[in-house]
Amino acid sequence: MSIELLCLLAFLWCLIMYHHLVYPIILLEILKRHPTPLPRVKEREGPVTDPERSREVTQDNVENLSICILVPAFNEAAVLADKIRNVACLDYPANKLRLIIACDGCSDNSANIARQTALEIENSALTIDVLEFEENRGKVALLNTLIPQIESDIVALSDASALISIDGLKIANRHFDIPSVGVVAATYQLLNPGSKGEQKYWQYQVDVKKGEAAIGSPIGVHGALYFFRRELFTPLPPQIINDDFILPMNIVAQGHKAIYATDLIALELERASLDMDQKRRIRIAAGNLQQLLFLPNLLLPKHGGTAFSFFSGKALRALMPMILVFQLAICLCLAVESTLFLLISSLQILGILSARLSLLIPNFGNNKQTIIKPFILIFYLINGYFSGLIGTLRYLFGLERGCWKSISKEDSPS
Repeated sequence: MSIELLCLLAFLWCLIMYHHLVYPIILLEILKRHPTPLPRVKEREGPVTDPERSREVTQDNVENLSICILVPAFNEAAVLADKIRNVACLDYPANKLRLIIACDGCSDNSANIARQTALEIENSALTIDVLEFEENRGKVALLNTLIPQIESDIVALSDASALISIDGLKIANRHFDIPSVGVVAATYQLLNPGSKGEQKYWQYQVDVKKGEAAIGSPIGVHGALYFFRRELFTPLPPQIINDDFILPMNIVAQGHKAIYATDLIALELERASLDMDQKRRIRIAAGNLQQLLFLPNLLLPKHGGTAFSFFSGKALRALMPMILVFQLAICLCLAVESTLFLLISSLQILGILSARLSLLIPNFGNNKQTIIKPFILIFYLINGYFSGLIGTLRYLFGLERGCWKSISKEDSPS
C-alpha cells in the first residue's frame, strides 16, 4: 500500500474535517465569547483621547444619510408591486430615500407594473425612478452603468423578491455612523424554504456569518439586501459571476469593515424549486472559484480574522468539490489492496447515488419521519457538492457566463 497515497488522503480528510467541523466550532466558540455588539460611535462631547472609546448609538445622535435602493429586475412582474409598497412603508425620512427599479430587458410587464404601483397614493411620498432598458445586458453591466450616476451617500442593492424589515434602513444608517464601516449586510431569511435541508443550511450560514463578523468581516453578503458607501464603489469586470461577493469584498480589501446586521432582515418571498436550487448552486460554485482568482489579497495576514475566515470558509468551499473527488479517487486506488478502503469507497458511492435519487422522490426534503430526518441535510450537502463540482468544471472550461440573470427567470424569453 502506497505511503504517499495514505499521507495525501489523510491530508485531504483533515481539510474536509476542518472545513465542516473544526472551523464552524471555532466560529461558534468565538461568537459565544464575543457576541455581535450593537452599533457604536465615538463620543461626540468632550475630548476623545482614545479613538476606540465609544457609546451605543441611538437614532437621536445619528445623522440620516441619503440612501438609494437599487433593484435590478428581469421579468419580476409577480413581485415588483410588493417590493415598491414595502420600500414606501420603511421607517426612514422620505427626503433621504430614493428607489430605482432598473428593468433589464424584461419581456414581461415589469416596467408597467412598477410605474403603476409608483402612482399609488400610498407610495406618493417616495421618490421612485423606473428605468427600462430594451436589451438584457446582465446585472453587472447594469450596476456599472447606474451606480456611478447615483448621488446618494449610501447605495442599497436588493432583490425584487426580498422584503426589507420596517426599521432596516435606520439600522443600516446607524452602522454607517462609524467611518470605518464600508458595507452593511442584511440577514437572509426564507419565507417558504424549498426543503428542510435548505432551511437548516441557511440557518447554518447565518451562524457562520455571525462568527466571521465577530473576528473581522463577514465573507461575502447575500444579494437579497446589502448596503455600501457609494464613494467606495469600483466598476466590476464584466465576467464577474457573483457580484454580491466581489463588490462588497473589494471594499473590505480596501481596508474598510463589513457589518453583518442580525437585526436587519431581508425576507425572501420566492420559493425555490429543487431544480432552481441546484442551478443556483452550480452558478455559486463557479463564482466561488472565480473569487479566489480575483481577490487573493484577502488571504494576506494584514486582514487578520477576515483572512482566516476567507481561507477556512470561502477558499476551502470553492476547492471542496475537487477535494472530495480526489479523496474518493485515492480511496478507490487503495481499495484494490484493502478491504477497509473498499468499504469506505462503497459507502461514499452509495451515499452519492442515494442523494441523487432522493431528488426524484417527491417531498423527500420535507419528510417528517424520524428515520428520514438525519439524511435530509446530508443529502442536501452531497447534492450541493455535486452541483458545486459541475459549477467548478463549467468555470474551468469557460462555460459559465459572466452575464447574470435571476436563476428562476433564465428560461424566460428575452
